Amino acid sequence: MTSLQIGLILPDILGTYGDDGNALVLRQRARMRGHEAEIVPIKLGEPVPDSLDVYTLGGGEDTAQILAAEHLIADGGLTRAAAAKRPILAICAGLQVLGESFRASGRVVDGVGLIDATTASMTERAIGEVATEPTKAGITAELTEPLTGFENHMGATILGPAAQPLGTLTRGTGNADTAAILDLSDRAVQRGAEGAVQGSVIATYMHGPVLARNPQLADLLLAKAMGVALSELEPLNIPAINQLRTERFNASEPPRSQR
Repeated sequence: MTSLQIGLILPDILGTYGDDGNALVLRQRARMRGHEAEIVPIKLGEPVPDSLDVYTLGGGEDTAQILAAEHLIADGGLTRAAAAKRPILAICAGLQVLGESFRASGRVVDGVGLIDATTASMTERAIGEVATEPTKAGITAELTEPLTGFENHMGATILGPAAQPLGTLTRGTGNADTAAILDLSDRAVQRGAEGAVQGSVIATYMHGPVLARNPQLADLLLAKAMGVALSELEPLNIPAINQLRTERFNASEPPRSQR
């Protein structure tokens, strides 16, 4: 029986959109398989242990993002955890904070640098259902099921060559709108991109929480935390989750045009 420690990073400032639920999903799915699992909250001003099994970061507003970036850069624990290949899930503002830089409160702020990405501002808010097909990049190579979530952001995130998208859009806006990538040579790739994968970091703009809506992604993180293949985890048949996924993929909102 495995004992897992799930790091919940800065829930006091990066908990605006209910993304704390991702840590709850990881804990519950581990316990349903007979493993011990506990959530370790790390609040602003507290050191980030670099030896936990898996980490989650959620969304937040501009001031929270700045505080989070300053704390994580100064502390260094999450960076050491990434260097040790501990799996890390970052949502929305978490994605931006782990990038090279992001725009908040009218200025460009240095990010933690775990993702080769920069975030500016979009002309219009991206809000609504989003769905993708997994790219199977890097740590996500074992993913086979489409991903679904709810996006609500103004960040235009451009990926650099060291990062790859988590998914290719089938619905929604994703990382950046058309205006943000108009002058880029790889604009077709950037326009279809959602989220980011680099090293042990998986990042996405999907709320939901994303792991409640995407059990295979949750199990992938658990498998990486346990050092086993995804196929080695005992399947969990939870009808309510299957129903939720069907409802979300059949949502009445039509896909936005992909330009």
